[in-house]
Amino acid sequence: MDVKRPRLSEIELSAGVRTRLHRILYEFGPKNGTLLILPIDQGLEHGPEDFFSNPDSSSMDYIFKLAIEGNFSAVACHIGLAEQYYPKYAGRMPLVLKLNGKTNIPSDANAFSPLTGTVEDAVRLGADAVGYTLFVGSPKQDADIAQLNKVRQDCRRFGMPLIVWSYPRGSAIDEKGGKDSLYAVDYAARVAEELGANIVKINMPKPPNEKCPKPYPSIQEDDLARMKRVVKSAGKSLVLVSGGSKLGDEDLLHKVETAMQAGATGIIFGRNMWQREKKDALEITKKVHAILKKYGD
Repeated sequence: MDVKRPRLSEIELSAGVRTRLHRILYEFGPKNGTLLILPIDQGLEHGPEDFFSNPDSSSMDYIFKLAIEGNFSAVACHIGLAEQYYPKYAGRMPLVLKLNGKTNIPSDANAFSPLTGTVEDAVRLGADAVGYTLFVGSPKQDADIAQLNKVRQDCRRFGMPLIVWSYPRGSAIDEKGGKDSLYAVDYAARVAEELGANIVKINMPKPPNEKCPKPYPSIQEDDLARMKRVVKSAGKSLVLVSGGSKLGDEDLLHKVETAMQAGATGIIFGRNMWQREKKDALEITKKVHAILKKYGD
């Protein structure tokens, strides 16, 4: 399966959206049409425990300095962190304002993330994109899609790029093979494009199992082929691959190489970066940049 990474010049966009995407694709980070984003939304999503392994990472000064020294394309965070800490770094590092979120205290059986910010907040703060988590397949997806539609309308009105964290969740997903199966991730990629995402954030798909709807159980492919299938389903939405929980160096670099070879535009790694000591994080970031350099424009 031959899949090419969509280029900015090939996508129909308003002037505002194109300008902001150009900034994070070509003026910061690798500066070659690829993306390397550092998210710090895990404090809301997972609680303080994510910072225990590297206490320095609980400081936003640590995060922004890591992003600047590591030549990241942007930092992604929620409204409270953005308002308190971003002004100090505005102009030196682009911002992706995360607009919704939830804690992990309740079960994901009826997953839904309410709004925590607005597109207007993003404009006021000087953000270059907004992020929205959509739980594909959740019993609450009717409210979720309606909420996303309002965010999308505001993004078009303000010329703001929309990044959709497209995550399969809920009891029905569990019954049909699980949230990381090829079926679920492939579906989530397609849904994000259909609902207007400029960029879609997904997890690397795992092999389908017998619970997945047909014909997915018969699709037995390697990591690269599965990833190509998902990138194709995302259409002209640029694809960001999530890092997830912390990986060893070899597994992390394999994930980056596979994602980029499959046609992804970039990666969004949080815990895999800031849970490391700073010198180690910068060292692995250099290796990630070397891979991104091979796949740029």
